[in-house]
Parts: sequence; C-alpha cells; structure tokens
Amino acid sequence: MWKKAYEQFCIFGEWIFFGSIVGVIVGLIGIIFHFGIEIATEYRMTYPILLWLLPFGGLAIVYFYHLEGMDKDRGTNFILVSVRTNEKITLKMAPLIFVSTIITHFFGGSSGREGAALQLGGSIAGKLGRVLELDEKDERIITMCGMSAAFAALFGTPIASVVFSMEVITVGIMHYSAIVPCTISALIGAGLSAYCGIKPTSFLLTGAPQGISFSACISVMFFGIIGALLSILFCTTMKKVSALYKIYFPNPYKRVFVGGCIVIALTYISGTRDYNGAGVDVIQWAFYGGVEPFAFLWKILFTAITLGAGFKGGEIVPSFFVGATFGASISSFMGFSPSFGAALGMGALFCGVTNCPLSAIVLSVELFGGEQVAYYTLVCAISYMLSGYYSLYSEQKIMYSKVKPEFINRNAN
Repeated sequence: MWKKAYEQFCIFGEWIFFGSIVGVIVGLIGIIFHFGIEIATEYRMTYPILLWLLPFGGLAIVYFYHLEGMDKDRGTNFILVSVRTNEKITLKMAPLIFVSTIITHFFGGSSGREGAALQLGGSIAGKLGRVLELDEKDERIITMCGMSAAFAALFGTPIASVVFSMEVITVGIMHYSAIVPCTISALIGAGLSAYCGIKPTSFLLTGAPQGISFSACISVMFFGIIGALLSILFCTTMKKVSALYKIYFPNPYKRVFVGGCIVIALTYISGTRDYNGAGVDVIQWAFYGGVEPFAFLWKILFTAITLGAGFKGGEIVPSFFVGATFGASISSFMGFSPSFGAALGMGALFCGVTNCPLSAIVLSVELFGGEQVAYYTLVCAISYMLSGYYSLYSEQKIMYSKVKPEFINRNAN
C-alpha cells in the first residue's frame, strides 16, 4: 500500500513539474501572440488601406508553409489527431501559425485566435515532451497541457481551457488523467497573462431573469434550437466554401489570392469593416443591443471565405461573434435583454460547433458569471443534442450517439 502511495505521489510531483514548465513556456508565448494580434488590429484600424494588401498577405502565408514543407497543413485537426493517436507534431507549426495568424489579422481577414492558440500550445508542448523523453501516453497529456495553457493565456478562462482541452479530442471520453497537469498549466498561463496586464475576457450581463421561471425556460429552449441550426449552418458553410475553393482554384496561391480579393469586395458591399478581423468590439456592442440584424450571417460568410482560401486563424471567436449578434438580434422577441440574449447565443453556438457541452457551460460561467448557470446548461444541452454530428473539426471523434446510449465511434461531419 505504501509503495503504491509513494508511486502515486511521485507521478503527482512529476506532473506538477511538467505542467508548470508548459504553463510558463506556452503562457509566455501566448502572451506575446496576444500582443501581436492587438498591434496588428490597431494598425489595420488606423490604416484601412491595408485591406487592399490582403491577397498579397495570403500569398506570403502559402509561401511560408510551402517553404517549410507543410503545404497540406491540417491545422487544429492535426492537434486532435496527435493526442488521439500520438502522431508526432512538428515544432514548425508554432512559428508558422503565429506569423500567419497575425498576417491575416493585420490585413483584415476574418478569423479568430484560439485555433492558433491550440496549435501553438500543442506543438510546443509536444516538442517539449519529446525533449523530456516522455513515453507515448505522457506525450499526449503534455500536448493537452499546452492547449490548456495557450487557451487560458489568451482568454483568461482557465477552467474552461482545461475542460475544453480534455473534451474536444474525443466527444464522450475525457482523459481525466490529464486534469492535474492541464489545470496547473492553465492557471499559470492565465496568471502570467493577468500579470502582464491582459484582462480576462468577460462581458457585462444585464437584464437577466431572476430565478428559474417556466416562461424563461421555454424562451431559452428556443435559443438552444435556433442556436443548433445556426451552428450547423456555420460548420456546413465553412466546409462547403473550402471544398468549392479547391475545385475551382486547386492552386493554393491562386486560391488565397482570389479569397483575399473576395474579402475586399465583400467589405465594400457590406459597407462596414465590422466583419474584418476577429470582431471582438462588435461582440461587446452586441451586449448593448448595438448590432445589425443580419450581422451573424455576414460574419459566417466572411469567415468561410477567409479561412477556406488558406488564411490562418481560428473559428471559435467568429462563432462567438455569430452567437452574440444573433442572440442580441432576436432577444426582444423572446422578452430578454440584448445582453442576456447575446450570452445565450454565444453559449449555444460555441457548444454546437465544438460538440463540447461541458466546456460551453463552464465558459459561459467564466465569461458572464454563475448566477444564470441553469439557463446556460439548458441552452447548451439543447444545442448539443440538436446540432447533429457537425463540427468545426473534421478529425473530432464522436464516440457515443447524442440521442441514445449507444456506441457509434465516428468522425464529425
């Protein structure tokens, strides 16, 4: 008994150590990445003419990946596969996604940053695992630590970062063996971020219903249903646009150049720059009701055109944008404040496009506070069930049916 207890504490100590190393290294790189995105965004907004150089920025991205022999880069999907099968992640992914995402934001492509964060954290931690000569199973855990640290450093949501890293890989199976090191990495990443003056992502929630009421639950269920349908539209549009690009523009240089030109054209057709970049400011406005009625559809189109062409970034912040603007737009019909509608929409969309209900609930609590957790749980549960097997990540494995207790073991659509 004492021998087993001693071994357990030795393993515990090792993971505290490894989790701390990953938290510090990945956290610091995540902080630098955050400031890089902020600077790129400020320059783009100060000099709107930079948008006209977007096609050439795309050419640079394709060239960089070609130069490093990563023409067929699978992005975040590769991180998911590496954790599940222990396929080796090359460290080259980190600088490539770092620079390419900043280029995309600098010139006005529509993308987020969390996809880059997961790739940054996963590739750096994976390399660290090989340097430390960890075995195959421990390498998978340390890769999840990197994902947690990077996500937490960028968003300041350590709990959601831990749950998401364990839940997104294989829906229905969570590797609880990773919970201690992932938590350590995420807390250190978030702590370093706060120390460097980066405020955690949060939104002021006003006008939320007090207590649990039947009428409010019915309205929240409606949000969950529409959120699930919208998440299917988002995922389907992303994949269809990417497929059409490859059919009509098989050459990646032509593809990214044409994609950049389309984004420029759409910007002038829409008459606003709200859909370029991540759109965090628009998400903030949504909580005060200051959004256009069809902003969510514009953002889906802009993001699909940008990322499908070969620009880099992530899809989750755009899904926040879509959910928040949609929720705020229909909130008055449901008898809710724009603020509460935006919160419900964000939770529903994030859950629907990632198939991660626990992460969505925890993230909602960290972003909006815990008083309305019952409503967040309801909207995320319904969105998860009704969003089918669609996902932003085609390599995401779904182990169990969403409607029956049966084993299905299939890839997401």
